[in-house]
Amino acid sequence: MKTALVTGASRGIGAACARELARAGWAVAVNYRSSREKAEAVAAQIRQEGGVALAIPGDIGDPEQVEALFRTAETELGSVEVLVNNAGIAQQKLFTDVTEEDWDELFRVDVKGVFFCCRRALPGMLRRHGGSIVNISSMWGQVGASCEVAYSAAKAAVIGLTKALAQEVGPSGVRVNCIAPGVIQTEMNGHLPPQALEALKEETPLEALGTPEDVARAVSFLCSPGAGFITGQVLGVNGGLVV
Repeated sequence: MKTALVTGASRGIGAACARELARAGWAVAVNYRSSREKAEAVAAQIRQEGGVALAIPGDIGDPEQVEALFRTAETELGSVEVLVNNAGIAQQKLFTDVTEEDWDELFRVDVKGVFFCCRRALPGMLRRHGGSIVNISSMWGQVGASCEVAYSAAKAAVIGLTKALAQEVGPSGVRVNCIAPGVIQTEMNGHLPPQALEALKEETPLEALGTPEDVARAVSFLCSPGAGFITGQVLGVNGGLVV
């Protein structure tokens, strides 16, 4: 069975991606760092719906844990032919309050984590002359956000990585694309007060906030044969807030 590995899949966008890919016929490795019960629940739901899934721990910012994550996925489920780099952390601070430790931790997870996972997934994809990688960035990686300078910089790095890697591995049949979500109803945005969310909703041309499922359906499409001629692209799932 073909295997998809989704990082940070215990909740939110990652969990929705895991469920959507399972419905599309993929065996899914549901990665998590600390939320074991939530990841197990996602995997259990997939199995209840007739799919194949396994919750696997691993801090994607640690190359040794990334190796263990992939090894378990390959042993228990099969060769990883789809990688969704979703795991990430965010931070809201004035730039002058951001410490070196803050900056390093955000880049360790949001950028080096993508690097480590791509580096581990690619040898097998290149040997098979096929595979799909989808990196989850953010609209703030495209246009920047006040009080989120470190996060915006990290997500912009993910976009640059996507475009360059797509050109490098395209001749070997591997596709690399990026999703840049807008304001999505997840725990990561749960800190925003209702009035702020309502204001963002009003600013969005479609006059709605996105759902994890909106992103997941786009991810599933980019991993499908229907997207076979699409690589190096940044797809904004943002309701028109950034165009």
